[in-house]
Amino acid sequence: MANQSHLYVLKKGIPFWNQWRQEHPEALPDLSQSDLSKANLSMADLSRANLRFSNLSGADLTRANLRGANLSVANLNGVNLREANLSQADLTGADVTYANLSDANLQAANLKVSKFTGSDLRGADLTNANVDGAIMDNTKRRKGRWGIFGGD
Repeated sequence: MANQSHLYVLKKGIPFWNQWRQEHPEALPDLSQSDLSKANLSMADLSRANLRFSNLSGADLTRANLRGANLSVANLNGVNLREANLSQADLTGADVTYANLSDANLQAANLKVSKFTGSDLRGADLTNANVDGAIMDNTKRRKGRWGIFGGD
């Protein structure tokens, strides 16, 4: 369950949130099971945040920092993650269908058994990402780095 004080800070806006993150670098934000659907989280520092089981469908996370975040079993349907940093993030079992991940950094991300059907992965960097069991039907891909493992 999400930490209500963390949600309160986030809802005050991204500049306020990012300032709070800078002032509290040790904090591990708990936003698990939150409804952040259609939220504007562009350029938010969500690194190492717990977003497990959260609903982020239709949210704008353009250029957001999600490095090391836990997005396992999250709803990311239709989310905009263009140029986002998802390196070392855990998206195990996440629904990332019809999402924009163009030019996103997914280096060493755990994408096991996640669904990317219909997503735009053009220019995405999946170097060392684990895609074992991931569903990537009808994705748009080109000029990305695909040094991935798994996916048999």
